[in-house]
Amino acid sequence: MLSTPVIRFMREQYPSAYIAFMVKPYCEDVVRHNPHLDEVIVYKKCRRHKNFWGTFRFAIGLRMRRFDMAVALHPTNRVHIMLFLAGIPIRIGYDRKWCRLLTKRIPHEKHKGHKHEVEYNFDLLAKAGFDVNSADRRPYMITKTKEKRIVDLVLKYQGVVNKMIAVHAGASCLSKRWPPERFAQVCDMLASKFGYDIILVGGSETMRHSHKVLSHIKRKAVDLTGVLRVGELAELLKRCSVLISNDSGPVHVSAAVGTPVVCVFGRSDPGLSPLRWRPYGEEHVVIHKNVGCPECLAHNCIKNFECLWAVSAEEVTSAVEKILCG
Repeated sequence: MLSTPVIRFMREQYPSAYIAFMVKPYCEDVVRHNPHLDEVIVYKKCRRHKNFWGTFRFAIGLRMRRFDMAVALHPTNRVHIMLFLAGIPIRIGYDRKWCRLLTKRIPHEKHKGHKHEVEYNFDLLAKAGFDVNSADRRPYMITKTKEKRIVDLVLKYQGVVNKMIAVHAGASCLSKRWPPERFAQVCDMLASKFGYDIILVGGSETMRHSHKVLSHIKRKAVDLTGVLRVGELAELLKRCSVLISNDSGPVHVSAAVGTPVVCVFGRSDPGLSPLRWRPYGEEHVVIHKNVGCPECLAHNCIKNFECLWAVSAEEVTSAVEKILCG
């Protein structure tokens, strides 16, 4: 999602070029309807392209397309090998992960967390020789009729008729998950005060976290966790007034479709900090507490995730209220 501004920039630089974007299957929906792309190439690392020969055949497929330039925004050994085997003359990327296979290597400093991930992407382009000063850096995602019809049907089936607030209680690590009972308190306070419908969202991996939230909620909530694909989630979030979430993927989907986000951050290490991974834009609110840890131990935390417990339900509710009433 945070790479989409680069797609738009490249189309502006090369209006007549054939531009393709390589993604893993779970990211395909993000760029499926992107108007600046000619092709979305899906790399199935865990399936047909899993072993060496699968990767080799994939690289040969790239070679047959005869690309003139490739930009590797995210350094991996496999990507660098594939771009080399594909015979692409100009291969731009970071000086990590078999970087000798690239033709232009840029110092990798993302782990320092000095700026947003979007800005790091454009730094790569700038150091590769592009003039990015006037580039539009806003992430974006397009939904079409199919996604709209599916969301219409789902909301009708669930009896949703009021304005909506979306809630995403999942995240990839314990150190990123605000307690489910706090999410429930926020949902109850907002539903009581504003009468909005509360919609729980997320992929199948978030279902158990949504169930924990539901077990604490006193008022009605609609659970769509595990129901919607990424494109359909984007369409739903587009219709919501705000998303309340942990630091996770839906935050960036919401920002890309123009829906404000209130995001709770726990991790304090620079490479995973709000400065780098917050929703991009000024309309969003990030709540992050520094509780004095000299080093973030992530899921091995010895302080019972004090940084997350330090964020109160009242604080999150107040941030949402300002958005709703602003």
